[in-house]
Amino acid sequence: MYNNKVSICGVDTSKLPILKESQKEALLKEVKNGNNRARDELINGNLRLVLSVIQRFAGRGENPDDLFQVGCIGLIKSIDNFDITQNVRFSTYAVPMIIGEIRRYLRDNNAIRVSRSIKDTAYKAMQVKERLMSEKQTEPTVAEIAKELDLPTAEVVTALESIVSPVSLYDPVYSDGGDTIYVLDQVGDNNDDNNWLDEIALKEAIKDLSDREKHILTLRFMQGKTQMEVSREIGISQAQVSRLEKGALDKIKS
Repeated sequence: MYNNKVSICGVDTSKLPILKESQKEALLKEVKNGNNRARDELINGNLRLVLSVIQRFAGRGENPDDLFQVGCIGLIKSIDNFDITQNVRFSTYAVPMIIGEIRRYLRDNNAIRVSRSIKDTAYKAMQVKERLMSEKQTEPTVAEIAKELDLPTAEVVTALESIVSPVSLYDPVYSDGGDTIYVLDQVGDNNDDNNWLDEIALKEAIKDLSDREKHILTLRFMQGKTQMEVSREIGISQAQVSRLEKGALDKIKS
């Protein structure tokens, strides 16, 4: 079951029926003759197939109920469009249909809006990737996918990255007992070293100021007082406060 979940969309997945191939074939023939009862039975008998498909999309943070409902839409489409004259098992036809429906849902509901052309390229790239994996039994490189699509590798990379779900800063990346490291903890600032050096330089510059200059800057910029208020507090004229303030700032800047 999907993440050990027994009930999805109110359906007890542990009690879902399993149809034999002969039963599926018989029901499909009845469906083509307009038998709605057979259609409902065929849908219910293939819900386990939907469950097996949505397991491929685990770990994306999507609600399994939503994926199950979307997968059922793909199942219904595959039942309605299946050609019983072809020598193909129903599940072989249905699985790509269900996957395609779920991928369209994920693509269209991505939190980051991406142009339709890029989404289409990504969808085609995923189809090529699955085909190559099936043929070679190994995961193809982006370059191989790009060659199949006759597109620049960079364009395929951009397209595939556009359909990746965004990562939350609060997603855990490592946990050891009670100590959890989140993505936020791993985010750095390219200017961290420069900021650190600037802070040291600023502290050194302030050290060289006189006590009166430090006091004036504290009152002005830490406590937000006006020059008039500072002049009254320390007992000098506003002009002197202005001159001392300007001199202190010039020392720090230099």
